[in-house]
Amino acid sequence: MTDRKDQLAANLAKVEARIAAACAAAGRRRDEVTLIVVTKTYPAGDVRMLSELDVRHVAENRDQDAAPKAAECTDLPLTWHFVGQLQTNKVRSVVGYADLVQSVDRSKLVTALSKEAVRVGREVGCLLQVALDAGESGRGERGGVAPGGIAELADLVADAPGLRLDGLMTVAPLTGEYAGRQQAAFERLMDLSTDLRRAHPAANMVSAGMSADLEQAVAAGATHVRVGSAVLGVRAGLG
Repeated sequence: MTDRKDQLAANLAKVEARIAAACAAAGRRRDEVTLIVVTKTYPAGDVRMLSELDVRHVAENRDQDAAPKAAECTDLPLTWHFVGQLQTNKVRSVVGYADLVQSVDRSKLVTALSKEAVRVGREVGCLLQVALDAGESGRGERGGVAPGGIAELADLVADAPGLRLDGLMTVAPLTGEYAGRQQAAFERLMDLSTDLRRAHPAANMVSAGMSADLEQAVAAGATHVRVGSAVLGVRAGLG
């Protein structure tokens, strides 16, 4: 085993222990939470090692980095998540490899994703990115639909050919009433998920929490956590 693979294995074990402890503290089963490793800025070789270490879900946030990486890893049993803000001119490329897009936040994007998914004969899972710093309307600083826009956007996705409404995603906001209050933010997302599932019972994914706040996300009820630096390390120059 290479030094890098040893490092990844050790980091994965630490993250696994954190998730297991958070599940135990919340009275949840460990299998209720799926780890997604965010591999942005790291090479395809790392993705391959992660796959050998039984990681099955990976995420990327920039198509120009993700597309060639995914192309190098088509032989691996991976589910690819796209988690970054997505411009419509990148949709054709992203639909080529992403199994789920977690950053759906506007009707124009739904239309573009649906058109491309139908064209290539794929079904793409969609999570609505919720902006908890946007009040009830408008958009967040880092993208996302305001809570008041979830129902309408969810109906659009559910009715769009080639798309599957899977649930909600958020990033803990840096501004607004939830700034510095990650658990409260994630609990709000869970309430919004409960509302969504009344109309769309199958949309039960809740993606929340990253390296610094995965425990709060698990405590709130998240089904998926997105962990990058705690597994892969902090790349020099990124801070």
